[in-house]
Amino acid sequence: METAGKTTITVKTIVNAPIEKVWECWTNPEHSKQWSHASDDWHAPYADNDLRVGGKFKTTMAAKDGSVSFDFEGIYTNVKDKSLIEYTIGDGRKVKVSFTGRGNTTEVVETFEPENTHSLEMQQGGWQAILDNFKKHTEGTK
Repeated sequence: METAGKTTITVKTIVNAPIEKVWECWTNPEHSKQWSHASDDWHAPYADNDLRVGGKFKTTMAAKDGSVSFDFEGIYTNVKDKSLIEYTIGDGRKVKVSFTGRGNTTEVVETFEPENTHSLEMQQGGWQAILDNFKKHTEGTK
């Protein structure tokens, strides 16, 4: 990910699960519909994922009350099985997600270029909340 001269935000977590399970929960659209939201009044009613360089993904994030929704989508620029995912979001911002397995735990580090509408703190908090939901979902999945 080319970040020279650009501001980036990093969020991370340690998931109490082996890398194979973490990778499956991150990349399988049926799993991502369960964790792709920042708060309990939101959900992800739709997700699809073509995990390959040049492949596209899309997740619809929506308020449960139906008041608002948006599609989070992008194109993969680099994919290394159970290790690294890089993509460009529809607005041109770049995201890098690394996965490091350590036996029965996996570190997930997500670095992204922020948008210009919301504060950096708000963006970091939102992305961290989604990553926290991912950790909770993955650890609770059989």
